Amino acid sequence: MANDVPTIQGDMARAVIDPASYADWDNLLNTFDDIRSTSPVTKVLPDDEGIFDPFWLVTGYDEVMQISKDNATFLNNPRTVVFSLTEGIEFAKAMTGGSPHMVASLVTFDAPIHMKYRKLTQEWFMPKNLRGIEDEIRAIAQDTVQRLIDAGPETDFVPLVSAPYPLHVVMQILGVPEEDEPRMLMLTQQLFGGQDEDLNHSGMKDMTAEQITQLVAGAVKDFESYFAKLTAEKRANPTGDVASTIANAAVDGEPLNDRDMMGYYIIVAAAGHDTTSASTAGAMLALARDPEQFARVKADRSLLAGIVEEAIRWTSPVQHFMRTAAEDVEIGGQKIAKGDWLMINYVAANHDPAQFDDPRRFDAARSPNRHLAFGAGAHQCLGLHLARLEMRILFETLLDRVEAVELAGEPARSKSTFVGGLKTLPLRITTV
Repeated sequence: MANDVPTIQGDMARAVIDPASYADWDNLLNTFDDIRSTSPVTKVLPDDEGIFDPFWLVTGYDEVMQISKDNATFLNNPRTVVFSLTEGIEFAKAMTGGSPHMVASLVTFDAPIHMKYRKLTQEWFMPKNLRGIEDEIRAIAQDTVQRLIDAGPETDFVPLVSAPYPLHVVMQILGVPEEDEPRMLMLTQQLFGGQDEDLNHSGMKDMTAEQITQLVAGAVKDFESYFAKLTAEKRANPTGDVASTIANAAVDGEPLNDRDMMGYYIIVAAAGHDTTSASTAGAMLALARDPEQFARVKADRSLLAGIVEEAIRWTSPVQHFMRTAAEDVEIGGQKIAKGDWLMINYVAANHDPAQFDDPRRFDAARSPNRHLAFGAGAHQCLGLHLARLEMRILFETLLDRVEAVELAGEPARSKSTFVGGLKTLPLRITTV
């Protein structure tokens, strides 16, 4: 390899891919700052050949934006779109008959199939349609805030509010009965929290890559079993929910095959709430740390939109995606070869000081705030309008009922390289 190619390995490389690093937020941001200061595009090399494939780490905002918008050059297929060690990828291939993707979904598709599948439910998640369910979301928010108040004055915001609230909203939209929501939450935590012993419910403190993948595979199978039954119900008795749309959908005149259909359910059910949960907890943490800001937004609700948007940037719940170069290309001054694997790291991009002044500071008045937490381009998050709406309604409801809030202990982040956020947020609540 040419000497002028910036590379990292050893402790710094491990920090980029170690789930525990993402729980140690300030040190993680320090690592990204150090790497970005040398080059916004850096080659990550393994210490032991074969443990993982070398990849390009992209930490610069402009470069992540460029890759995100160029879906012809930077593909979601044929390699996995989430970083995994080699043994985990091989296990996934064995489970799926050759695909590195345990779940086939909008996240893994490229053009032209991606847009065909996206259009099936896209209208469901647009603002015009979401206005029709605002009252339903507000009722869920009111019940959630009441539960918080009843549990007070000291409680953990994550399991009581930020985890169940968006789950309940998205399950109502999807058409999953309320009594099945605990099962959906457990499966989502296994799917996205498989690297954190407090979230995966496995009882294992130190899991190998294969054990993590087996845990995820088990969650996927349970999801598929559940949604196979739901599909039969929605085909026999279709209603106006998203599950009915998916169950009865056709692409190019053909019904969705079982793998693609199950992947669609899973991505809506799982990604539709875990990310919003993380952003909601992030917003609450910022307000708990800053009583003056809490008082300002309580008095002036027009500030709430800025708090929601900044929380999404500041938290960056989807922490990375992987892309594969479809051709030789240059980005960030580095020559990327066809077939090279790249990690676009949203945490790093959303904390790039070249784009965001004092990026570690939570600034509700930040403008512009063109963060990349929802991605960009064709793969921009399908549920971004729903996420913003859910957070706004919850905090409007909470601000009506709560006079003040402060930390009642140290919050803790989850150990996860992919989707991450707070797993505990101890609060002391003063009600109105």
